[in-house]
Amino acid sequence: MTDLVITFLASFLIWFMFAGLFVLWVTDGKIQREQVLHALLAAGTAWVIAQIIKALFPTLRPFELNGIAPMVFLPSSDGAFPSGHSAAAFALATSIFLHDKKVGLLYEVGAVTVGIARVLGNVHYPVDILGGAIVGIVVAFVIEKVHLRKLTP
Repeated sequence: MTDLVITFLASFLIWFMFAGLFVLWVTDGKIQREQVLHALLAAGTAWVIAQIIKALFPTLRPFELNGIAPMVFLPSSDGAFPSGHSAAAFALATSIFLHDKKVGLLYEVGAVTVGIARVLGNVHYPVDILGGAIVGIVVAFVIEKVHLRKLTP
């Protein structure tokens, strides 16, 4: 049962986080739509940056070194550092948090949960999660700052 929970959280929780953006999108108000657009742009950008770093500095995943099968739906064959899941999850969470503290806090808990599950699922080391979190948070802040600069004359 525990393995199933870890597999679910490590593989699918991030998709539920993305699905939650739909709820924000259909909620009345311009702020929610801006929030969703920032979150999607930040998550996509953070994921791409994580993939570039992985390609430039390949690292082995825990299951490749310890021989223990990973507890994820589709184990990735790319490098471990930084975690693309964590980069995207923390970019989503930070983007939402910058607009709505309550909902953003829920997303931050989700991002932390994704990261922990990826470690428990034997596909990342804690440093991979930390690296992904830093990428995601920085990207979210940069996108927010660039957007605010465009709004002010």
